Amino acid sequence: MDSDAPLTVLSAKPVVIPAPGRGEDLQVRVSAPAAGRDLPVIVFSHGFGGSMDDYQPLVDYWTRRGFAVLQPTHLDSITLGLAPEDPRTPDIWRFRVDDLRRVIDHLDVLQAAIPGLAGRLARDGVVIAGHSWGATTASALLGARVVGSDGQPGEDMSDPRVRAGVLLALAGHGGEDLTPFAAEHFPFMSPDFTRMTRPALLVAGDQDQSLLSTRGPDWWADGYVQSPGAKSLLTLFGAEHSLGGITGYTVTATTDESPERVALLARVTTAYLRDVLGRDDADWTAERKALAGADAPLGRLDVK
Repeated sequence: MDSDAPLTVLSAKPVVIPAPGRGEDLQVRVSAPAAGRDLPVIVFSHGFGGSMDDYQPLVDYWTRRGFAVLQPTHLDSITLGLAPEDPRTPDIWRFRVDDLRRVIDHLDVLQAAIPGLAGRLARDGVVIAGHSWGATTASALLGARVVGSDGQPGEDMSDPRVRAGVLLALAGHGGEDLTPFAAEHFPFMSPDFTRMTRPALLVAGDQDQSLLSTRGPDWWADGYVQSPGAKSLLTLFGAEHSLGGITGYTVTATTDESPERVALLARVTTAYLRDVLGRDDADWTAERKALAGADAPLGRLDVK
């Protein structure tokens, strides 16, 4: 498993994409191997308040193993300081989805930011990923919809250019499963997963007790349970919302620090993406066997 020699990586930031109607242009971090062609692309959506500078434990792992990673900074980032009373605030969840689509629209601009990267990206190998609110954002491009106040699923915001997804700590069912605070402040957190047909790997912590849900950690598995099609679920034992510390190497807010969990998550997500993109299924098969046969596994992998 994971026998590839790590590659040298180049990174550029901020790469600015024009974003009419957004209020300010979109800033993106571009990271990619210095060598290699036909590089699959991961477009990554950060969690609430984050930025393009976060999630380096995962980004470093992915890029050193042949993926290009594109990280937009959404409007809710603390680096932008958007005021709560800003008129864009109620629709930030929509701006977030538009940000991801805009990144895919501007692959030519983004790859030009790193000398020698032009022409090396696999246009048929785009996948979407995200953590927490970022996972909710990414799920929209896979077919998930937001249930409106009338109880009906909203508009289809899926993108046919996206092959698959990696959804880390994806929020579950809304409605009566939300706390009063969440229902009042995050009305968009009412997903309908029945149309999320695109392949995806979900990752959840079995100790992730959300302050937004009245349910337990099983809430984070709703996207796997309720969506059709080919889905996989990695449940990390003992993990809370940061899944062992994926948001950064020295993030003090991590309450469940575990380099071992982060390493497992990085390996499994890489193996999954190689498999789902038709690049190599050996690592995915090996990771599944290793988890199933371990005496004291760090997690459980379910596949449907």
